[in-house]
Amino acid sequence: MRSQARTSTPNRVSNLLRNNGFEDTSGAPTELFTWPGLGDQRSGMAHLMTMQLLLLLIWVSECAQSRATRARTELLNVCMDAKHHKEKPGPEDNLHNQCSPWKKNSCCSTNTSQEAHEDISYLYRFNWDHCGKMTSECKRHFIQDTCLYECSPNLGPWIQQVDQSWRKERILDVPLCKEDCQRWWEDCRTSFTCKSNWHKGWNWTSGYNQCPVGASCRHFDFYFPTPAALCEEIWSHSYKLSNYSRGSGRCIQLWFDPAQGNPNEEVARFYAEAMSGAGLHGAWPLMCSLSLVLLWVFSRVPLTF
Repeated sequence: MRSQARTSTPNRVSNLLRNNGFEDTSGAPTELFTWPGLGDQRSGMAHLMTMQLLLLLIWVSECAQSRATRARTELLNVCMDAKHHKEKPGPEDNLHNQCSPWKKNSCCSTNTSQEAHEDISYLYRFNWDHCGKMTSECKRHFIQDTCLYECSPNLGPWIQQVDQSWRKERILDVPLCKEDCQRWWEDCRTSFTCKSNWHKGWNWTSGYNQCPVGASCRHFDFYFPTPAALCEEIWSHSYKLSNYSRGSGRCIQLWFDPAQGNPNEEVARFYAEAMSGAGLHGAWPLMCSLSLVLLWVFSRVPLTF
């Protein structure tokens, strides 16, 4: 595809020049083209400038489109460079329980999926029951959250590079469907915690996380008064509460029924295309400037068509 794009550009330029009355009558280089209907050197130079600007305009457009396509491809079907992620996604037939929806195409191994369901597992030595027993309804959401983070190949548009000892990449502001965030918050309201940011600030002297000195264990809704506070603050803005609903194709679902397919694939494509389109948009100022210069040249020197 890249080679075709490179060979098609000269043909497009040649046709464009030919259609505008520019013709190489001697086989000489472009600088020696003869220009029908123009007798003085100044007009010839103006037309030469016009042709060069046209070439530059087409080149900028081709480069912008190529970069947008490459950026879109790099955002899809990828795994994070983190502690337990596979290098590339692929099938994992035996993913455990809440991680099973990703078995057809997963960034996590079977062992990782099993450990995601354990308390103080080897994954991160994290203790869900740091303020007494967490309810099973609440813990289910955290297990699903772990499975999404470890297993999903559809988080590419939100992957960011980080300089941390245990990972080189993280996710930031993943648009989580509003129902998922609401249910997570409602099911955890009666459980207890002592912190609003679970990424940092723990006491790890025992080998697993414990509440820091002076922190009080309270109901979740004390530290997370709203669903948005829970989803956005607990993992340092890994998630962002979306205004969109499940099935809209515009928000990531924390969990899904694999029999219905993976809805997060469509969501990742949508945001990848939006982001690559933004890259193409960045070339517009230069293209507009070149177009204005072309208009000025055309207005100064009459062309023979």
